[in-house]
Amino acid sequence: MIACTQKKISDASHNGPGRLQQDKYVLIAAAPSRCVIHSCLESTINPENARFDDKICPQEGPQRHLPAQVSTAQQESWMFDDTANIELAGFSMHRQNREATSDMSQGQGQAPTGQDQDQVTGMVCLESELQDGQMKEVEVDEQKILLVRTQGLYSAVGSKCSHYGAPLIKGALVGDRVRCPFHGACFNIKTGDIEEYPGLDCLPSYKVKVEDGKVYVSVNKKSLKVYKRVKDMSCRVSGVRHTILLIGGGPASLLCAETLRQNHYGGRIVMVTRDTLPPIDKPKLSKAMHLESASLLLRPTDFFQQYDIELWTQKEAVSVNPVEKTVKLNDGSLHYYDQLLISTGCRARPLSCPGSELEGVRILQSYEDAKEIHQSCVGKKAVVVGASFIGMEVASYLADKAASVAMVGNGSYPFERSLGPEIGKMTMQMLEESKVKFYMNDGVVEIRGENGKVKEVVLKSGAVVETDVVIAGIGVIPNSDFLKESQVEVDSRKAVIIDKFMRTNIPNVFGAGDVTSFPLTIRKDQRVNIGHWQLASAHGRVAALNMLQKQIKIDSVPFFWTVLLGKSVRYTGYGEGYTEIIFKGKVEERKFLAFYIKDNQVVAAASLMFDPAVARLAEMMSNGLVITKAQAQSDDLSWLQM
Repeated sequence: MIACTQKKISDASHNGPGRLQQDKYVLIAAAPSRCVIHSCLESTINPENARFDDKICPQEGPQRHLPAQVSTAQQESWMFDDTANIELAGFSMHRQNREATSDMSQGQGQAPTGQDQDQVTGMVCLESELQDGQMKEVEVDEQKILLVRTQGLYSAVGSKCSHYGAPLIKGALVGDRVRCPFHGACFNIKTGDIEEYPGLDCLPSYKVKVEDGKVYVSVNKKSLKVYKRVKDMSCRVSGVRHTILLIGGGPASLLCAETLRQNHYGGRIVMVTRDTLPPIDKPKLSKAMHLESASLLLRPTDFFQQYDIELWTQKEAVSVNPVEKTVKLNDGSLHYYDQLLISTGCRARPLSCPGSELEGVRILQSYEDAKEIHQSCVGKKAVVVGASFIGMEVASYLADKAASVAMVGNGSYPFERSLGPEIGKMTMQMLEESKVKFYMNDGVVEIRGENGKVKEVVLKSGAVVETDVVIAGIGVIPNSDFLKESQVEVDSRKAVIIDKFMRTNIPNVFGAGDVTSFPLTIRKDQRVNIGHWQLASAHGRVAALNMLQKQIKIDSVPFFWTVLLGKSVRYTGYGEGYTEIIFKGKVEERKFLAFYIKDNQVVAAASLMFDPAVARLAEMMSNGLVITKAQAQSDDLSWLQM
């Protein structure tokens, strides 16, 4: 049992919201050979069942027990990318062994001291095997570890991305961070901290010792088989009345809340969402529509309780009064805030043709929508309207489940505007091979029914397609209507206008995520509205830091992916207005790298089976490097350091 004492520290440097002139309480945990200080201390978590044995918070005093939330359903996995021939699982092991991870700090040149019984140490390679800028996957007691050498020093972190478990050895190492090859998350190779999204958690880091030309890595026994860790967070401090209200239940709100607690914000945090569930992994909804809700949760319910984040589900903001600093909800209640985050995202654009009100016409926006689409389409005829990312992923998912799938698009090829006709044609052929029938350069003019249910769809071309279900994926609308009387500035598309610090034109009102229009660094601060999961997460983090007066700008490079029939197309940058595409490899062979050119520069890139090219390009763009058209045209791609 660890002995704990509570100590009061006057911290004059805590001068942000909710921290001004507050006394900081910490727990000092006295273990036999070390002293660990946390704002909240959790004792041992068994990695096998991810159960908290104890939790002690300074302001709460007594222990409380939190049951495990990891079920069989949460461990369900599916093939996301056959490049590496692995299953990327959405495990929900969100709670990590704090005592173990506190020992997983950097120890370059240091041997484990006084705790040999708690450590497993292995010689993993010779010092000469790695040069600067190289990495190697090694093992200690069957624990896979990413060993990295930079500037003559070795460091060791977890080998799997904390997002879906992708192997980081296949990623891009640039400077002091490694970027996941699949979805673009970035981690500091010295601390293991996550620095770019998607994903929420950090990597464990391990002690490294170099002796007699041999490299040794030490792993705490309690952290074996743990591949990610939750960053240390504080709780609410009694007596602090400052309140931050987060409107929206997506990644922007969640990252904002977590970042606030990671930076010792001791005030009240309230997250308001119209969804029935806590924040979920929404990109999965169009790719794996059959999943149970438990496997989609980004954090279990007890996580919010643990860190004093109030989560109000099935509630929606209907108005904001910046003068009074109040938000009115759809239940008529009025709530005061000191600082406000608008992260309400977008809603799916519905069909407006005759018959769109019939039973069987659906949109995909929530977990319930995904479940209903799956259940109503199995063994039935389905028509998907809209040949872009959501529509194509839904058609791909239904291809082997519905009796038939028809796709209606208004362009010549899917993704034509975003990815170009060559890639669009390839994706169309992929789905046609799975018996999806395409009606391109077409549109829906009427949906006909019988007894109130969908029976057939009439197209502009005159074609009539029999169907039982119609799924619309024809774009989105920013959820900003509730701001109509607030004087918060929106653009012509009704996206909330924010600056690089996530601030709106109203003091103490911030914006983040898909609902916003913001300046994009890699396009010389061109104002954009981008609906990417990764960017929404980054927005939430930056908003929180600026709420705490840290003056941090958003400088993330857009990164997204789409999955069709087990194949992942990755994309980075911002290609709007591109004038040319330069290809490496062959699109028709479904193995390529595409450079999107504007003004003789590479402004975006897409790939299939060409990892880690897009990840490396994202890092180059993030570091401010200009990639020229001449580089893209060259047969020599050594500059990509593949």
